[in-house]
Amino acid sequence: MKTRYEVIDGSSRDEERIGRAGKILKAGGLVAFPTETVYGLGGDALNPASSRKIYAAKGRPSDNPLIVHICRWEDIHTIAEDLRGTAKRLADAFWPGPLTMILPKKEIVPPETTGGLPTVAVRFPSHPVAQRLIEAAGGYVAAPSANASGRPSPTTARYVAEDMDGRIDMILDGGEVGIGLESTIVDLSGEEPMILRPGYVTQEMLEQVLDGVRVDETILNGKSPERPKAPGMKYRHYAPRGELSVVEGDASRVRETIVRMCAAAEAAGKKTGVIATDESAGAYRADSVKSVGSRGDEAAIAHSLYRILREFDEEGVDVIYSEAFSSRGMGQAIMNRLLKAAGHHVIEV
Repeated sequence: MKTRYEVIDGSSRDEERIGRAGKILKAGGLVAFPTETVYGLGGDALNPASSRKIYAAKGRPSDNPLIVHICRWEDIHTIAEDLRGTAKRLADAFWPGPLTMILPKKEIVPPETTGGLPTVAVRFPSHPVAQRLIEAAGGYVAAPSANASGRPSPTTARYVAEDMDGRIDMILDGGEVGIGLESTIVDLSGEEPMILRPGYVTQEMLEQVLDGVRVDETILNGKSPERPKAPGMKYRHYAPRGELSVVEGDASRVRETIVRMCAAAEAAGKKTGVIATDESAGAYRADSVKSVGSRGDEAAIAHSLYRILREFDEEGVDVIYSEAFSSRGMGQAIMNRLLKAAGHHVIEV
């Protein structure tokens, strides 16, 4: 398959490009496109064959549910039940935006899209290109991140092409995304709302709208025997090719430990990388030391993380050591992605 590459550049031809992409989706093809979080790999959410194509293109396990993207609030009623009005309250506060809600599904949504589950994950993205594409495609686009399964999610079209060239019909290049981490996922299908994947919309933000929000205990420990109700819960994700470890503990001991491990790895002939912050990067000696930004700016850290993991791959780094981050606020999302990328390999010092 030859993948067509189209750049959205703000010109009068953009609508024509997006229209072509919409026709591809309606015909059962696949199109990668930008959202405010990461690039998504879109297919017709109501077409079982399209969902099967998404799983095949990504090499993704078929029990890992896809997120259905919509471009109007009222369209949610076609595919899901809002049993207690909770979804409307959250939508009023956070949609369009980086929040995905899990709700009981209606029959129109095929099991191929939901991983066989009786629930459906729904999101209304804020990115204008995503909204226009969803409308052009008929209103319901299933879209996980546009990367090979297990790899870091793409924040630019170049990274989409690295994984998806020749596997999908089209890539819409809308430039670098804004947030850099996937949407928050909150499950509304049970007795009490539960966060299944942390993101830009934090637990604290959700608690301002809802009476109570629990956090799935496996978010930061990874020990879940259950089938995934949301993308990213069961499988290793976001991983660079090099072996990644997260070092956690007192800041000075973390730095000392990473320096010592880098020296040992280099002595063994391995190329080393370190994920640090602006405050600590100067303390390390490795083949590649990368700062994700200041510890005081979690949004910048989130924006940088996947790009840095991809850069380590480009540099052929064999082993990577990362400092740990806060487990509250947006730091919870950053740590969740880091731990997934590391296969929950944590070194406590």
